[in-house]
Amino acid sequence: MALLPIIHYGNPILRMQAAEIEQIDDDVKQLANDMIETMVTSDGIGLAAPQVAESIALIVVDLSLIFENQMPMAFINPKILETDGAEVSAEEGCLSVPDIREEVFRPDKVRISYKTIDGESVEAWAEGLLARVLQHEIDHLRGVFFVDRIKTLRKKLISKQLKNIAKEEKARQKTPA
Repeated sequence: MALLPIIHYGNPILRMQAAEIEQIDDDVKQLANDMIETMVTSDGIGLAAPQVAESIALIVVDLSLIFENQMPMAFINPKILETDGAEVSAEEGCLSVPDIREEVFRPDKVRISYKTIDGESVEAWAEGLLARVLQHEIDHLRGVFFVDRIKTLRKKLISKQLKNIAKEEKARQKTPA
């Protein structure tokens, strides 16, 4: 397994529509494992492939920091089929938007479809924190950030921070690895 560099707000890959995964091969499985290692090492609970500069429909989630007996999971080609329940507000952050946390309203319950790393097709309901993380990460696959979902006034208040993150990311892209 390998740690992957996480790209930040301002990188154009993060605004792209991620491509569907046609075949779950060894490369996809390795990427999922590397993403899980990267997410866990970064103290994250979710990570989308575009955040590691791979514009494909793959996300990983690990709620073990919050709930015992949870195992990391990979979701291939995840889609939200429907939502249910009230929209609830909770603070969100993002590994691609360092040092910014904001309140975001999202449905508390979602029905999703996805493929497992073994290629099994699944439809399931998720609620609470898992539903929130899935929505956040699926947004990344569509080029959407959590800061795109906050109130206009709050976004104005953090606009300078976002510009600085984007400026630093642009400088990182120009620096050879």
